[in-house]
Amino acid sequence: MTSSSFNQSKASPANLPLRDIPGDYGLPFFGPIKDRYDYFYNQGEDEFFRTRIAKYKSTVFRTNMPPGPFISSNSKVVAVLDSKSFPILFDTSKVEKKDLLDGTYMPSTAFFGGYRVCAFLDPSEPTHHALKSFFLSFLASSHKKFIPYLRTSLSDLFLNLETEITDEKTADFNTNSDNMAFDFVFRLLTGVHPSETKLKSKGSGYTDTWLALQLAPLGTLGLKYLPNFIDDIIHTFPLPFFIAKPGYKKLYKAVYESATSLLDEAESSGIKRAEACHNLVFLAGFNAFGGMKVLFPSLIKWIGTAGESLHQRLAEEIRTVVKEEGDVTFSALERMPLMKSAVYEALRIQPPVPYQYASAKEDLVVESHDGAFEIKKGEIIFGFQPLATKDPEVFSNPEEFIADRFIGDGEKLLKYVYWSNGRETENPTADNKQCPAKDLVVLCSRIMLVEFFLRYDTFTVEIGKVALGASVKITSFTKAT
Repeated sequence: MTSSSFNQSKASPANLPLRDIPGDYGLPFFGPIKDRYDYFYNQGEDEFFRTRIAKYKSTVFRTNMPPGPFISSNSKVVAVLDSKSFPILFDTSKVEKKDLLDGTYMPSTAFFGGYRVCAFLDPSEPTHHALKSFFLSFLASSHKKFIPYLRTSLSDLFLNLETEITDEKTADFNTNSDNMAFDFVFRLLTGVHPSETKLKSKGSGYTDTWLALQLAPLGTLGLKYLPNFIDDIIHTFPLPFFIAKPGYKKLYKAVYESATSLLDEAESSGIKRAEACHNLVFLAGFNAFGGMKVLFPSLIKWIGTAGESLHQRLAEEIRTVVKEEGDVTFSALERMPLMKSAVYEALRIQPPVPYQYASAKEDLVVESHDGAFEIKKGEIIFGFQPLATKDPEVFSNPEEFIADRFIGDGEKLLKYVYWSNGRETENPTADNKQCPAKDLVVLCSRIMLVEFFLRYDTFTVEIGKVALGASVKITSFTKAT
């Protein structure tokens, strides 16, 4: 399989047939609502896309995306759902990312102190370059803190999980992981543990409320006995910021008072102190904590359900290398091919952020595996990442978690792992929209597995579903022998 490419002109270099984009948007007002009901209630997310791929015999088609009326004024998108068409969403020379983080609507800037924070900016906007450079500089300067800070947080996590299992026979991984992730991110950002601030132990709860109000239009409440038409109210009107305001003010104040040197640095680079602080709250609360809230349970879900045979292989590799290196170090982590592959496979099979949006800056041609499609200037392009990263044209047995998929020659497939708003083989810069903490996310996932299998030979899990991904309960640990 060769590297994906997308056309920069109206001609198809691979001589693929130029096709009209199939699909339609239905009647005004009613079409978006019908698609919304199919997406959330009648079919569900995966089936919504798969039935349309089958109907149109195309992985590129027109549809409406939620939330629709009355939250978004325009629900119309061109969906690109395979590994070849999807990368158009990364090419900011051809597409614009302005105010499209959450798709066809944008939450009120009241959630961000009145600012359009970096995630909603297009790279062509001058403020984007300044803010992203600030983030990348901070991450580079914090490099030596990553491993010791996270290992300390993980020690607390595992102790809490073991205590819960002893007391209650099962342990809620999600809640404990959320608390651990918030503590780690806040300490990394400020140098202070949140328990030393007025947040105490409530930081993750405040952040959850703030996130939920922004993202509610993109999900359902998931309450079994709640009628659909009542649940659908959260897709009809924007939820107000005032519910989250008291908690957000405490988060902002804690960062403002604790991250003084970082905010000094921002001011010296020309960024207003308040703007920098609201951006740091977003970086910590939405980008980092929000991502870890989804990713860590997903990682443990896939590793846990893979079974004891994989656990034994991971434990042997991890313990052997750590013993030889003398500690958990960056060089040790690079010497664990199975562990590294397992992390990439978790990111591939269930990307922590499933959606990507952009608008076409000009008329352009996008290629799928079997056709070329002209997208007009101004049209919104939508990608559902889990389908692109489970493209059967690229990955064998794409729905199966294969822990060693990316070992040896399998490393060549990493360019098709798109979880970070870019290819895994590419790097974030101040001029692109790839996640600035891409490498930190991978590192944290690796350390999570390393610390797990330094402590335990195997473990069992019980899997459920929550609004943002998987619900994981640890049902047993077998401590390392």
